[in-house]
Amino acid sequence: MTTIIPLAEIDPALVEDLLDAAFGKLRSQRTAYKVRDGMDMLEGLSVAAVNMAENELLGSLQCWPVALTDDAGKMHPMIMVGPVAVYPDCQGEGIGQALMTGLLKELQQDESLPLVMIGDPAYYDRFFGFSPERTGGWSLPGPWDPERLLVRAPKEAALPEKGKLGPWIRPATN
Repeated sequence: MTTIIPLAEIDPALVEDLLDAAFGKLRSQRTAYKVRDGMDMLEGLSVAAVNMAENELLGSLQCWPVALTDDAGKMHPMIMVGPVAVYPDCQGEGIGQALMTGLLKELQQDESLPLVMIGDPAYYDRFFGFSPERTGGWSLPGPWDPERLLVRAPKEAALPEKGKLGPWIRPATN
């Protein structure tokens, strides 16, 4: 039976092994890593799927503070979802869906920042309301498929039509 727990309770070495198994050893060269470069994972929103009976990690979902910087230089904070990783021999068992559901339960629907991710639009739109519809004018610090840049935000949320997604670096205060 799969149980969703805070990712902070899992040994980071086990998470790294999972990510290597799911995405390969060169995963850190992916554009998503550049988007969140230098940021610390949001522990309160990052979750793990474990088989408690076997004391085994099955999957993980990490969230990161990022921002879309518009053409005027204003940063619009967002939460980057991903990677969503499941051990290859456990894929297709609903673990990824359980991880996403666990994340969404942690969010306050009316107070949440927009969620952004690079992923399969057919899956993440169908089950979780992520869409590439509002990201067409956005850019990333590396190669990406524009159809896979997804956002989940209320229709009335003011999102810039254009901007560059990257780490959420707060301005220094004097």
